[in-house]
Amino acid sequence: MVQDKSKITAFGLNDISVKGGKYVANWRVYKPIIDKEGCVGCGLCISYCPEEAITKDDDGKAEIDYRFCKGCGICANECPQKAIEMKKEDEA
Repeated sequence: MVQDKSKITAFGLNDISVKGGKYVANWRVYKPIIDKEGCVGCGLCISYCPEEAITKDDDGKAEIDYRFCKGCGICANECPQKAIEMKKEDEA
């Protein structure tokens, strides 16, 4: 099923991206912020992210592609180092 982009934009969403041939709309209220000092690069956040929005940067630390992140908080809950903090979108 391919979503109709015109219907999605009618809701006034702030970002629409294409992922896997489908439009992914961004309506999050909370945004995960990674503490690069605290991240040990274990990859649990990558494994648990339902949107595949987290990858590793050149230093092996977690990096979030906010075009796909929905702000669900699973990454922050699963991080054993507590290196991911959820902040309100307008405060981050």
